[in-house]
Amino acid sequence: MFDIKNALSKIKVNAEWIGLREVRESTTYHMIRDGKPQANHTGSTHGVMVEVLANGQFGYFGTHNLTDTSIQLAAEKALEQALLASKYAIYKFDQSARPVAKGEYQSPFTMAQNTVSAGEINQLLLKANNVLKVSDKIVSVYANAIITNTDFKFVSSNGSDVRQNFLMTRINYSATAQDSGVTQSRSGGTSGHQIGMEALNEPVILTDCKKIANQAVELLTADECPTDTMDLVMAPDLMMLQIHESIGHALEIDRILGDERNYAGYSFVRMHDFGKLQYGSNLLNITFDPTVSGELASYGFDDGGMKAKKEFIIKDGVLVRGLGGKESQIRSGLPGVANFRSSNWNRSPIDRMANLNLEPGTASFDEIISSVERGVFLETNRSWSIDDYRNKFQFGAEYGKLIENGKITKTVKNPNYRGISNPFWNNLSMVGNTDTFEVHGTPNCGKGEPNQVIRVGHASPVCKFDDIEIFGGA
Repeated sequence: MFDIKNALSKIKVNAEWIGLREVRESTTYHMIRDGKPQANHTGSTHGVMVEVLANGQFGYFGTHNLTDTSIQLAAEKALEQALLASKYAIYKFDQSARPVAKGEYQSPFTMAQNTVSAGEINQLLLKANNVLKVSDKIVSVYANAIITNTDFKFVSSNGSDVRQNFLMTRINYSATAQDSGVTQSRSGGTSGHQIGMEALNEPVILTDCKKIANQAVELLTADECPTDTMDLVMAPDLMMLQIHESIGHALEIDRILGDERNYAGYSFVRMHDFGKLQYGSNLLNITFDPTVSGELASYGFDDGGMKAKKEFIIKDGVLVRGLGGKESQIRSGLPGVANFRSSNWNRSPIDRMANLNLEPGTASFDEIISSVERGVFLETNRSWSIDDYRNKFQFGAEYGKLIENGKITKTVKNPNYRGISNPFWNNLSMVGNTDTFEVHGTPNCGKGEPNQVIRVGHASPVCKFDDIEIFGGA
């Protein structure tokens, strides 16, 4: 049995600070497509990242060989990296970049992973496949379940001792309909949550499968979405992507500092914008909140040892805080959050989104719809494109409804919208209340070199935006 504290005590290198981060992760995949099993297996990984601080720079080296010899070699390699980097340093760090962290975190759940067998999961997915086949016009369906269990330990030479355990579930399903040369797909989205096997709620899943399959068939004969400037009402599962792409990535401080410019891009936001920029209307309140129970990126501490707590990123429309961990906060002088995160033991932490949420307002769904003279209500992202500055964007949705004179009327297919981030958010005119609020998340946010795919949570109510460019077309 690997003892991380004992391993730390045996490392002998001439460093100012040493940290060990152990990650053990297993992911179980189940998929049934068109009634046939496609996946039913578990993959696992286990290793340690050694971090050292020397001459003002951090160096990293990971290993999956957990012997004393291998960890000592990793520490020596990390030290070598730190000393080489110090020759070209643009900033010199000290131990304040790694605050002492002590504590534990456990994902909330009512049903542990071992309470449901692989066979029971596959039977549920098979039932979902059968329910999705609502018509002969449904030509392909799938349902999958992905369950991830992660054990995280972090100790350091200045006394940090953190243990966190994460249980994450994703249940996805989709139906594709085709008729007379027209093809339309409808899905349950790609959300995930930090909960247990209670996520495998058969009545809820099967009801939703029937709904989206019928909508896929409905879209075959729906009118094309009109092209016009009109009001846009967005469901929470579409707001998720809007928040992610035009707020989340734009406010990562390492991106603003230029660290990510050669790969993931830059940002239209500048250092002097914090505390001044009217990012959106006064209805826009965005929080970084890794304390939300069950949201995909909830945690107690980030990978640099900073304690996670709720912070307003945008308050009453004004940009007040960046998405930057302790290193970026020290470098920039800007207020940040506990979001210095890595995707696994073999990656070094960088600034990442975690739970980035739009706080509920006061409007009911009916009030929002009744306020629209002409517009569309859109659900579930289908496609997205945004420039390297996180500024100009164009997003598509799976399913749309026309709104005319305060009432939802007919279904429209292939709906899309475009805008520019800052003006778009300033056109936010109504924010739904808690009854319209939903928690979602994306498991596959990519960033960094070498690339890191990480889990991010987003929650939002239904929102209305005025005078948005809407257009049809696949």
